[in-house]
Amino acid sequence: MDTLLDFLTFRHFLAPYALPLFYYLGALGVPFAAWALLVWLRRRFGRLDQAIQSGGEMARRYTRRRDRVALALLFLAAFLFMEFLWRLLFEYLIAFLQMREALLMLQTRGLGT
Repeated sequence: MDTLLDFLTFRHFLAPYALPLFYYLGALGVPFAAWALLVWLRRRFGRLDQAIQSGGEMARRYTRRRDRVALALLFLAAFLFMEFLWRLLFEYLIAFLQMREALLMLQTRGLGT
């Protein structure tokens, strides 16, 4: 019963167990969900698919191959940077919770003020 009471009064956190799950859902799930949404939208709305195709044709016609490769590399770099920042955010949250646990341990032992 003490464990349930600790959970309900926020003395025991669920976050250390949930953070890895949410990290992987965000790091892997969001890009795949965005891709699946694009595929669904293209199938659902024919005009959107036509606009994407005609925009792609115009981009190939009016840009050089080198520029398209540079844009693709820039997109890849931005995607990797976003994934890196997502990882840093979760590492910070986990470290914060570990510091909280260490401080609580010190307080219960009577070493802290």
